[in-house]
Amino acid sequence: MPASHPNPAISSVISWETDGEIQSLPWRSENNWAPPKRTVLADDTMTADIAYRLASEGVGLIWTGDFQNARQLLQALGRRTAKRRVKYAEQPYPERFHQVRLARAQRARTLGMLLLSFEPHHTLTLRRAPEVATACLAAYGDNAESYVMPMTELLGVISAYEWRKKGVEVPALQDRIHPHYGVFAPIRSEYLDLVSQAFRASPLVITSAFDVGTGTGVLAALLVKQGVKHVVGTDTSARALLCAQDNVNRLNMGKQITLQQSDLFPEGQADLIVCNPPWLPGRPASTLEQAVYDQDQHMLLGFLSGLSKHLAPKGQGWLILSDLAEHLGLRSRTALLAAIERAGLVVLERLDTRPIHPKAKEEADPLADARRAEVTSLWRLAAG
Repeated sequence: MPASHPNPAISSVISWETDGEIQSLPWRSENNWAPPKRTVLADDTMTADIAYRLASEGVGLIWTGDFQNARQLLQALGRRTAKRRVKYAEQPYPERFHQVRLARAQRARTLGMLLLSFEPHHTLTLRRAPEVATACLAAYGDNAESYVMPMTELLGVISAYEWRKKGVEVPALQDRIHPHYGVFAPIRSEYLDLVSQAFRASPLVITSAFDVGTGTGVLAALLVKQGVKHVVGTDTSARALLCAQDNVNRLNMGKQITLQQSDLFPEGQADLIVCNPPWLPGRPASTLEQAVYDQDQHMLLGFLSGLSKHLAPKGQGWLILSDLAEHLGLRSRTALLAAIERAGLVVLERLDTRPIHPKAKEEADPLADARRAEVTSLWRLAAG
């Protein structure tokens, strides 16, 4: 697994004019946004209405004023974007889902037009700017160059750093997991409870296990907690592997858990192979969405098609999957069952649970009806 920090998402440059001179700096965006083609300087004298008009037109606002005033301006822009009304309820799925996703992306892009210029080593020199270098260093690694980044992305970095410091309480683990920036946090504890339930229901004697797509390492740690002697966790993301290793070290499970950078399975076979793939088929718009969207269902179908080969005799594969995609019209239950059958697998049991996360109760969410119907399942699979 990689020992260094992942490469920062810096590409291209952004330019603006100051006192008749053109200034240019590298552009950074984890959302994979291109730099604005037009930019203007903005400070405390710019009204929210003017800022909103420019941002809506795709004009980047290079902020030179007070940092706290920039935060207030961002909130004002958010209120103005919230006034854009679309009648989603009349649209069927999956069209409604695609319209909602598009509208949220457009809103995020508008808010992302408020830009901050950083000095080397992630230093902000704006008035009343907080110390952000530590959070940026944790997210990106060190950077000796100046650069420009959307303010919304900085706030995401700061929020992720707070989660990393305090960690997420995982009741099934009776401990905390510390997610890193860009790695999906295990805040939905109901699917972890399914794993504990499956151990109680299964007569398997499990010595070895694979955790395919380990992320924070939470499932690998839970398997060890349940008595598995050795777990190999895999992931394609360097960030995820660094995060998982950090959690393995915190939990003192280094002797039981080995991490590898791999697409899907490691070499060999195991008594148990678990996988919690991204739950929605679709193309991730950024690296930050790769834990949510599974392009061409690569991970789901790859796990199913390769499972038999990697299972030890009488072994099982546990697929953890929400049916939200079914309610959104993105995948049918028939298609999922057909993929399981094509892979030469049989379903031994399906354990279900209802979501308890706050989004399931947000009536204002245009996808609320789909979220209310959502069921998360653990499919116990075996070779046919």
